[in-house]
Amino acid sequence: MPVYTLPELPYDYSALAPVISPEIIELHHDKHHAAYVKGANDTLEQLAEARDKEQWGSVNGLEKNLAFHLSGHILHSVYWHNMTGEGGGEPLAADGVGELADAITESFGSFAGFKAQLTKASATTQGSGWGVLAYEPLSGRLIVEQVYDHQGNVGQGSVPVLVFDAWEHAFYLQYRNQKVDFIEAMWQVVNWQDVQRRYLAAKSRADVLLLAP
Repeated sequence: MPVYTLPELPYDYSALAPVISPEIIELHHDKHHAAYVKGANDTLEQLAEARDKEQWGSVNGLEKNLAFHLSGHILHSVYWHNMTGEGGGEPLAADGVGELADAITESFGSFAGFKAQLTKASATTQGSGWGVLAYEPLSGRLIVEQVYDHQGNVGQGSVPVLVFDAWEHAFYLQYRNQKVDFIEAMWQVVNWQDVQRRYLAAKSRADVLLLAP
């Protein structure tokens, strides 16, 4: 039985238009995300076979493949829920996301400063990658990270709460090579309620990274 399964989209293919076209959503979810799920499951089977046969010559490549596909599956699973056709704007207490808004201000000085940093981090990720807002448990702060491919400049215990997919398959059919335009448009569909839920869940798991002796 597969360990990982492709999650259903929380909306139909046209829900994020005109920011993201239905064609992109369908291809991105049904083909690209599905490929990461299959890749993770296939790699687990290949690792099991290597253990059974005690053939370890391919273990280095298999471990990299597992990290690549599993990270792709996780990031995309967050990505779909991070967006809504009724999203965008700035997180405000009046909308029920005051704790997230306060955390952003505390960690970045202002929402404008945070938005600029995540936009630049997403748009300047070399090659294929992601811009990520993550909860960093040692400091209890929010940080912005760059993810190359599906790994990269990531604090080991950090938890992604908002992810911007900057791979070409996320935007090229609609935005061509204008990655910056796509990232700017992404702010119109951010689901701040989902981001706050993820932030509060990550924050509640205190002292799980470095346990006191």
